[in-house]
Amino acid sequence: MKKWLDPLSTAWVGVATHKLRSFLTILGIVIGVAAVITLMSVGKGAEASILSNIQSMGSNLITIGPGASTFGGVRGAGGAANTLTMEDAEAITEQVSYISAVAPSYSSNLQLVVGGKNTNSQVTGVNPEYMQVHNLKIANGAFFSEDEYQRGTKVAVLGSNVAETLFGSASPIGEQMRMGTIIVRVIGVLESKGGMMNSSDDAIFIPLTAMQQTVAQPRTAQGERIVSSIALTVSDENKSDQVVEEITSLLRSRHRLGPSADDDFNVMSMEEIASTLSEAIGTMTLLLGAIAAISLLVGGIGVMNIMLVSVLERTREIGIRKALGAREHDIWIQFLIEAAFLTFAGGIIGVIAGWVVSYIISSMGLMTTLVTADIVILAVSVSVGIGLFFGFYPAWNASRLNPIEALRSE
Repeated sequence: MKKWLDPLSTAWVGVATHKLRSFLTILGIVIGVAAVITLMSVGKGAEASILSNIQSMGSNLITIGPGASTFGGVRGAGGAANTLTMEDAEAITEQVSYISAVAPSYSSNLQLVVGGKNTNSQVTGVNPEYMQVHNLKIANGAFFSEDEYQRGTKVAVLGSNVAETLFGSASPIGEQMRMGTIIVRVIGVLESKGGMMNSSDDAIFIPLTAMQQTVAQPRTAQGERIVSSIALTVSDENKSDQVVEEITSLLRSRHRLGPSADDDFNVMSMEEIASTLSEAIGTMTLLLGAIAAISLLVGGIGVMNIMLVSVLERTREIGIRKALGAREHDIWIQFLIEAAFLTFAGGIIGVIAGWVVSYIISSMGLMTTLVTADIVILAVSVSVGIGLFFGFYPAWNASRLNPIEALRSE
């Protein structure tokens, strides 16, 4: 046991004897590790937040939009033409397997008037299945029923932000509002889903039938009713790829696209979106970590510099130890342990500092951060590895000193 403790004890004496030098060496590692922890936690937090928002929409969700797909790729033929119709949605419901619900929608910007408040907002016409497909929940009131949908009843369901903007703290349930040229009655308010792109918190929903009858009912040259998008849920998540293929084949056939023609629509599953975003954010996180790791490299060079100075200052000590019987191996191990101890201590302090900074960033609401075990282990391991790597040459240099020449040095 003493054989293993002696090098540690000797290394500790070397570190403790030169407190200021040891502190400055550790400081460089602390800054590097703290930077790695902070930047990677920002990346991890952003990834977790975005994926959480996507999953809240439903992992079995598939969306179909007009124009060729541009997400995660460069193909862009087809533009943003209105190529989707109600008849497409009905054909998908009837002919594509493993589908539990289909929700076509049509959006239009309308002027809203409530009391003395006047604003312009996007209103979306949907069917009752839209709530199930997009995993929406009602906070107050109710969503419109199938009967209200079939009759084209002029009712509206508001997102939480819209309700607060138009009605303040008062309950909007049962209140009327002017929407373009029609009057609608508010029957429900949705639960908040958090701030994400195209959030339902900022949405206003009315029956698609009412939208088509009173606001807008654009049609194709063939007389089919145009919709902005079609969303659907898959009953078996393992069949998502098959469903996407069937939808693509069906719509290409319905839109009379030739074998060499690009799709004039895009089909995207939430699983694909989550995978693409996760890969992109993961790459960004690694880039942030690599940038921060540069400061760790600088800290490692500082360790080598300090250890070389330490060897020069302690030449006589090394000569005495060798004269008393210490082997080259013993001297080499002593200085290598000193370097590893300094960087390990710096790594631990850096982890704590990085975690504190990440917590402050998150608590102030600047952005979401997430410190995970793999980040901590990676940062500490790299810091110790840097200590061993940059401490190797000074340790080897110390072990090679001639004891007689070392004893003669002043």
